[in-house]
Amino acid sequence: MLRSAPRQLHGLSRTPLAALRRGYASVAGLSTLPRTGEQLHGFTFKRVKKVPEYELTALHLEHNKTGADYLHLARDDPNNVFTIGFKTNPPDDTGVPHILEHTTLCGSERYPVRDPFFKMLPRTLSNFMNAMTYPDHTIYPFATTNAQDFKNLLSVYMDATLHPLLKESDFTQEGWRLGPENPLAAQAEGDDAAKRIVFKGVVYNEMKGQMSDAAYLYYIRWMDYLYPAIHNSGGDPQKITDLTWDQLKKFHADHYHPSNSKIFTYGNMPIEEHLKEIGARLDSFDKISVDHDIKSPITIDESKTIKVAGPVDPLMPEDRQHKTSVTWLLNDTTDHVEDLAVKILSILLLDGYGTPLYQNLIEAGLGANFSANTGMHTAGKRRLFAVGLDAVKAEDVPNVTETIHATIRDCAQSGKINWERKVEGILHSIEIDLREKKAQFGMSMMQRLSPGWFNGIDPMDELAWQDTLNAFKERFAKGGYLEGLLQKYMIENPALTFTMEPSESFGAELAEEENRRLAEKISETKSKFSSEQEAQEYLEKRELELLEVQEKARHQDTSCLPTVHVKDIPRGLEKKPLRHTTIDDVHVQWREAPTNGLTYFRAVHLLRDLPMELREMIPLFCSAIMRLGTRDLSMEQLEELMRLKTGGVSVSYYAAPKPLDMDAYQEGLSFSGMALDRDMRDMYEILTKLVFETNFNGPEAEKKIRELLQSSASGAVNTIAETGHSFARTYAAASLTDLCALREQTQGLSQVKFTTELASRAATDSLSDVIEKLKDIQRIAITTGTHNLRVALTCGKESATSNQEELERFLRKLPQIDSLDFPERADRLTKYPRNAKSFFPLPYQVYYSARAVRTVPYADASGPSLEILAELLTHKHLHHEIREKGGAYGGGAYSQPLSGIFGMHSYRDPNPQNTLKIMEESGQWARDRTWTPQDLEEAKLSVFQKYDAPESVAQEGMTLFLSGISDEMRQTRRERLLDVTAEQVQSAADQFLVQRASESSIAVLGEKKDWVDSNNGWKFVDLGMAPEAPAQSGP
Repeated sequence: MLRSAPRQLHGLSRTPLAALRRGYASVAGLSTLPRTGEQLHGFTFKRVKKVPEYELTALHLEHNKTGADYLHLARDDPNNVFTIGFKTNPPDDTGVPHILEHTTLCGSERYPVRDPFFKMLPRTLSNFMNAMTYPDHTIYPFATTNAQDFKNLLSVYMDATLHPLLKESDFTQEGWRLGPENPLAAQAEGDDAAKRIVFKGVVYNEMKGQMSDAAYLYYIRWMDYLYPAIHNSGGDPQKITDLTWDQLKKFHADHYHPSNSKIFTYGNMPIEEHLKEIGARLDSFDKISVDHDIKSPITIDESKTIKVAGPVDPLMPEDRQHKTSVTWLLNDTTDHVEDLAVKILSILLLDGYGTPLYQNLIEAGLGANFSANTGMHTAGKRRLFAVGLDAVKAEDVPNVTETIHATIRDCAQSGKINWERKVEGILHSIEIDLREKKAQFGMSMMQRLSPGWFNGIDPMDELAWQDTLNAFKERFAKGGYLEGLLQKYMIENPALTFTMEPSESFGAELAEEENRRLAEKISETKSKFSSEQEAQEYLEKRELELLEVQEKARHQDTSCLPTVHVKDIPRGLEKKPLRHTTIDDVHVQWREAPTNGLTYFRAVHLLRDLPMELREMIPLFCSAIMRLGTRDLSMEQLEELMRLKTGGVSVSYYAAPKPLDMDAYQEGLSFSGMALDRDMRDMYEILTKLVFETNFNGPEAEKKIRELLQSSASGAVNTIAETGHSFARTYAAASLTDLCALREQTQGLSQVKFTTELASRAATDSLSDVIEKLKDIQRIAITTGTHNLRVALTCGKESATSNQEELERFLRKLPQIDSLDFPERADRLTKYPRNAKSFFPLPYQVYYSARAVRTVPYADASGPSLEILAELLTHKHLHHEIREKGGAYGGGAYSQPLSGIFGMHSYRDPNPQNTLKIMEESGQWARDRTWTPQDLEEAKLSVFQKYDAPESVAQEGMTLFLSGISDEMRQTRRERLLDVTAEQVQSAADQFLVQRASESSIAVLGEKKDWVDSNNGWKFVDLGMAPEAPAQSGP
């Protein structure tokens, strides 16, 4: 029951309302700021603060009637942000905050359509829309540059969170339920498999997939112990099935109230308009007493060791299966200077190959990678610092603990580390970060401020960055400051050692527990009926009723939902002026724009006819040059230089198609770097050292390369669990074009397998063959003289001349060769099976699938209709069938215009058989459907969310530089997208998805079951990652 507080009466401001309105047109440029105590639209201004380092003005307000907390950051940025959030301490592990986050978006009083959140996706020009559940709070953010779009989304978000319908059917769809595995097939006589009762629900399957990630499991079990007062907000599948619909509704009533809310807005739109709309929505509520309890971790009075069981990692050696870490409780967050200091300490100890903890733990061979909980944890009122390792031998667990403590003690000794130079590098990185013009600055500020704000940290203090930085410098200058913090919080304090031990039966025990719980829930249901058959019929009937509700929602009138219109989209492309020059044989693209004193460098060096054996080594080469060091400089020294003189440098594999011919491609190496204008010479010298002077012949080279391989292999299972649909999409496309084959070889499951095989070589087996290939790549990495090198620079006009001089100096120091002639080889490209069904057995509780077909080049006139078709299939068909009905966490269609690929995918999917059938029939469905003007309108809006999303200054001109797509090509495609007709969509569906259905390729990742059989055309691709599937039970 809700408790109401007496209505609070606030004195009226002596400043007339009209006077206030004059100043609120654009707060970012106010010469006269509102004063504390002034009121507007039911809000009182509590504080106003200019923050020059971020070029913004912060206004802190409170809603008079409810006490809702409001922060507005006024800045000259058209990408405006809104967020409403609530403190949602979870009462148990049922995942009620997470399931509520899903169900609030399934319909509201003002917008009583089913699933307005997803139905709004194609009715907006937003560049960000989401909802996110954190351990102790839940937020609902969006970002858009369109003023009407902002009003529309604000209305939908406010109504969804404060007035949701929370229907029982929404709870069973999004949360959990019992139901027949295939309800439609269950109607047929004799189909016992389809009648089998299973657990269903979007969140239930999402969290089963999340729990398949061993790194996440380790992290969540660690949090369970340290923060018993904060339960698993996402939900543990073993507990999710205890949650009831009534409990969900009560949690909403108790927590989703303005008195428990925090509202954030950002950008250049007038705050008065925001306050008027938001105030009107809040005024219907009275203030209530809410739970603002800020949970604290346990007290660690003495050092202790905790052990839990976890899964075996199939990609790591049998004797390296432990995960272990050491954790300290640090300071609370009332001292912002000390808070910054401990964050800097974390960077100094952990961030980079040259840091003490990396060298003493991973380089020493005690583990393959830092554990998932390693680092500074800053979300709560009390800071935590943890250091741990994955892939540890059982006998080395005590050594890891002792080495961590010894390293901390060593670092605290005066004179052991040159703190001044290292801290100077970190502060330089902060300066560059402050200068960068980022496209999603407002969203990043919201995400940075929210965790602390919900835990009692004043956001106005968090924004006073320069004051905090100056105070830190003052304390640091006195000497011994960081060493003192190490002594205070780590050396003198007890610590927690948390270890996860491998259990061969872990997966089987999970399956047995689910079977046992399933049987109990089925028994509970049967007890309410006179016979087992009657209970079965009830569950089948309820599932069919949900299907009927879901099917009706597809054809529901959505006219109550607000929308922007295609006519709001400019027909003309916003062009950014570029200029082009040459330096000897190198083409240079210039983008001169305000960069706040920064210069961005990019280069592409083409490697024609690259042998397969070198291509597959390029990812390792790019990692190795950031790890090994040179003959003259250790990696620690190089990392210091990079922090002191750059905003970062990187080298990566490059591959791109040609916009006029999808069978033609370019590949090579891509180079990038960023620095203050004055430091560009240093940036070039650092890049040159990394590429050409990395010492592959050093005595430690082989050992360090083995470390890199083992580190990559140790994280592979978890990486695939997190983004399995991307891996499935990449493999499904690999046989369709040469470019897609290159991407699979360098970024996909093939690269995972290749890396894992190298990592599994015995310590006695030499890596000399690998090192020789890395040296071959080093010799040709970046050269001049072959017309294969091109460069792009983005800088301010004032630094163009100096940048020209430094670039010329850099280019003339590069090796010059006449040609890059590789030996004639037949195997320049890996050949992947065409029109195949490929299955990857993996140790997951859910599946990831993709189906792909070859289409047309970027410049082809039929390409735009495919992009529109992808949006229509996603929003009008696949979302309903795969997510709502099928229970997968995600599913949809995609068009890759540059690659010439059209595909469909599912993510964390419990029913891949049904999903593949839906994908197979989608072409006919789209071809035969009568598409309305509103359907096309929504699809075009969805497409232009991507095309017209804000981009950072660093990205301007990159479409031409990296992909060869000119402004004229982009303008033509823009016009074609805006003009796509229903007939063109139907024709595309028929041509590519119906007529070419037999030419498509399929990839599925997950647990092998009986339906996956070579007699049904499945080809098995073994990554060596899947144990035998445990037996399942059920009626």
